[in-house]
Amino acid sequence: MKQLFSLAASLLIVEFHAQNLKDFTAPKGYQKIAEAKGDLDKDGQDETVIIFNTDKKINTDDHDDFLRTFFILKNIDGKLKIWKQNNTVLFSSGMGFYSEDNTPPELSIKNNTLSITQIFNTNSRHTQTYQHTFRFQNGDFYLIGSHDRFEDTCEFNYLTEINFSTGKVITDEEYSSCDDEEKDIPKDIHKEFVHPFKTLIKMNNFRIGENKFKVPGLKKELNY
Repeated sequence: MKQLFSLAASLLIVEFHAQNLKDFTAPKGYQKIAEAKGDLDKDGQDETVIIFNTDKKINTDDHDDFLRTFFILKNIDGKLKIWKQNNTVLFSSGMGFYSEDNTPPELSIKNNTLSITQIFNTNSRHTQTYQHTFRFQNGDFYLIGSHDRFEDTCEFNYLTEINFSTGKVITDEEYSSCDDEEKDIPKDIHKEFVHPFKTLIKMNNFRIGENKFKVPGLKKELNY
């Protein structure tokens, strides 16, 4: 009964705010690079999420480097309305070592959650993959999941997965070598534990890498 009341209250809040949402028109000079549709607030209707390269440049020394933004849009009476806009979760288009070869961010909507995946090279051998998952609850979008993989072509593969709702954390370090005869290869590390996250982070307050906590039993901190 409590869950049904909470869901009904959330839907009422969404409906109230929906009446005051602005019409969406793609800003002039913006380039759409990704789109996904799916139900994010359990009202039985699909929302639309669109990522854009904006027309705001950061660095033009070697290549165009544009700020990115994304919109979460509701379909109301056949018109797209701006429900949420975010400028903090996405890296700029020039992020990484081979930015001209970067694939656009990937969007996925599944089980009423939104996942955003960003992949880029940090140098000629290292690849960084981030996936962050957000869920609409208590009237806003909150970070509920983080997947962070940093890997070398052959020497290491680091993985961190965090479920902020349950507090479950997995940290994994695998080591190898490009030289088959090398002997001083670090030992692999795998650790699973529960960390007490006191509060969830709202989507518009989240910036990748600005949060951290210690790993119990290891001289190590995890950033997310």
